[in-house]
Amino acid sequence: MPDSLPLYRLEIPSRSQTEFIDITSRISSLITQSGVTSGLCQVFVPHTTAGLTINENADPDVITDIKAQLERIVPAVTPFLHSEGNSAAHVKTSLMGSSLNLIIEEGRLLLGTWQGIYLAEFDGPRRRTVYIKVLKEN
Repeated sequence: MPDSLPLYRLEIPSRSQTEFIDITSRISSLITQSGVTSGLCQVFVPHTTAGLTINENADPDVITDIKAQLERIVPAVTPFLHSEGNSAAHVKTSLMGSSLNLIIEEGRLLLGTWQGIYLAEFDGPRRRTVYIKVLKEN
């Protein structure tokens, strides 16, 4: 069983209703701070209208395309039963997911060359919490 370090918490403000916020460097900084060279990093968002995803962070058009396709698949104008008016955000969050498990090797996240970690906001603007747990390999 890996050794567990303190639970880290990030507070991330969003500025628009739908937004993908690159949080890769913030998570990488926490891993460096933890001193872990080999292990796992668990990332979790405790919200029902914001999720997490890993995708390309080199070309911003990729995120623009993802947002457009999610809106096409789950338009906000679709009739929903939920009275708060944010059901589309709930559905999009379910498609993204609320947690990620990442490998740490040689003190760094094991991500592909073009990959970044995104907080996906679907009901902003809001202040979102992201929890990060770093587990050290025995």
